Amino acid sequence: MERLLAVVVGVLQVLIASAGSYADNHLLSRIAFGSCANQSAPQPIWDAINKFDPQVFIWLGDNIYGDIRQPFKILGKERTIGPWKNVRRFVPSSHSQMLSRYNMAKNIPGYSRLRANAKVIGTWDDHDYGLNDAGKEFSEKITNQRLLLDFLDEPQDSPRRKQAGVYTSYTLGPPGKQVKIILLDTRYHRDPISSDGSVLGESQWSWLGKELRGPPSTITIIGSSIQVISNLSATTGPLFYMESWGRFPKERNRLFKLIADSKRDGVFFISGDVHFGEITRYDCGAGYPLYDITSSGLTQAIEKVLPSPLHFIVRFLAWFTPSTMRAMSQTCRYRSCTYGEPNFGAIEIDWDAFPVTLKIQVRDINGLPVTGVNISLSELQAQNSTIKVRQDRRHCSLEVMLPWIVKYRLAILVYSVLALLLLALVGLIYAATIVCRMCLSKCKID
Repeated sequence: MERLLAVVVGVLQVLIASAGSYADNHLLSRIAFGSCANQSAPQPIWDAINKFDPQVFIWLGDNIYGDIRQPFKILGKERTIGPWKNVRRFVPSSHSQMLSRYNMAKNIPGYSRLRANAKVIGTWDDHDYGLNDAGKEFSEKITNQRLLLDFLDEPQDSPRRKQAGVYTSYTLGPPGKQVKIILLDTRYHRDPISSDGSVLGESQWSWLGKELRGPPSTITIIGSSIQVISNLSATTGPLFYMESWGRFPKERNRLFKLIADSKRDGVFFISGDVHFGEITRYDCGAGYPLYDITSSGLTQAIEKVLPSPLHFIVRFLAWFTPSTMRAMSQTCRYRSCTYGEPNFGAIEIDWDAFPVTLKIQVRDINGLPVTGVNISLSELQAQNSTIKVRQDRRHCSLEVMLPWIVKYRLAILVYSVLALLLLALVGLIYAATIVCRMCLSKCKID
C-alpha cells in the first residue's frame, strides 16, 4: 500500500511539474485568476475554473485566511468594534496554524485538479501575509513568505526565496506572441495606509522599472493584490474604507508615469481583495486606456453578509455608490456592473484575430460571465490610441474629484435613512405614551 501511495505521489509531482512548464513553451491563450479563498469554506468554484481549462492560474492574494478574526463585541473588557475598542479585531496565527491552513487549501480536490493541469503562480495579500491590513511593520513576514512559496511550489533555488518580498515576473509563450506577467508585492514594504508613503518600497520600484523597460512582449499583465484604478474609499467614506492604490495617490501616479515612460504597450492590471468583481479603466494614465479587472473572491463575497432575500440591498448600494472609473456595459448581469457573489477572472487571447483581441470576464460559480470587456490590442498602444476625450472623459475624472454632494451621496443616504428610522422610533414611543395616558385616563373615569 505504501509503495502504491509513493507511486501515486510521484506521478502527481511529475504531472504538476509538466503543467508548470507547459505554458512556458506553448502559445498562451487562456488565463484564470482569483483571490480571497477561505480554506475552511466550501470551494465549488474550482469546478467552473477547471471547466474553463486555463493554462495558467494566478493567485492574487488572500489565498488562505491565516489570521484569526475575533468576534464582534461592543461591550465588556474585550470590545472589538467602535471608536472605544480596546482589543484588536484580527490577531496573527502561529506558524503551525498557518502551515495547517495552507495544507488544507492545497489539498482541496478541485484545486488539486487545477494544479495537475495548469501552471499556478501568485502573490499574497493581507490575510495570507499574516494579518488584516498589515504592511511592512508585520514581524512574521519572513516566515510567512516561505510558507506562501511552499504553497505555490516555488523551486528551492528560486530568487523569490532570497529576496525581501514575493514580487516576481514570468514571460510565457513563443517569441512574437509572448505574455509577460508581473506580480507585485503590496505588503512587504508598504507604509501605513494613512501615510501616503510607499506601497512597493524602493527595491521593488527599481525592479519594476527594469521589468517594464525590458524586452517587449505583446501583452503585459500586472497583478496587484489591491485595486489599482478604483478608489471607492473616496465615495464610501466615512462609512467604511477599503485598501487600494488610490489611498496612496503619489504612488499610483508614480506607477502610471512609469508605464507611460517605459513606452510599453499592451499593459493592463488584474486585482483582488474587495470581495466583489468589477472592471475599471483610466484613460489618462499611460497614453491609452489602462484596465483593472478585479476578481474577488473565490469563496468570500460581499453579498454573503446578508440573507439571500436582502441581496437586492447590496446591489442597490453598489449601483448608488458613484464610481467614475467603472467600465459600464449593457451586458453586465446587474446595473452596477459589479458582482458580489463568488467569482473568478478569465482571460482569453485570440492570437488569430488581426489585431489580436482579448476577452476578459468576471465569471460566476457556474462559469457564466457577469461582466466583461473585449479589447483589441490596437487600443492598448499609445501611438494608435483611439481615446476620444469627449466620449471617454468620465474615465479621466478620479473619484476624489467629484463634487461633494455626489461623492458623499452614499453616506448622505445612509445617515438620512438612520435619521428617519430614529425619528420613526421616537414617534412610535411618543404615540405609545399618548395611548397609554389615554387608557389610564379612561380607566380613572370608569
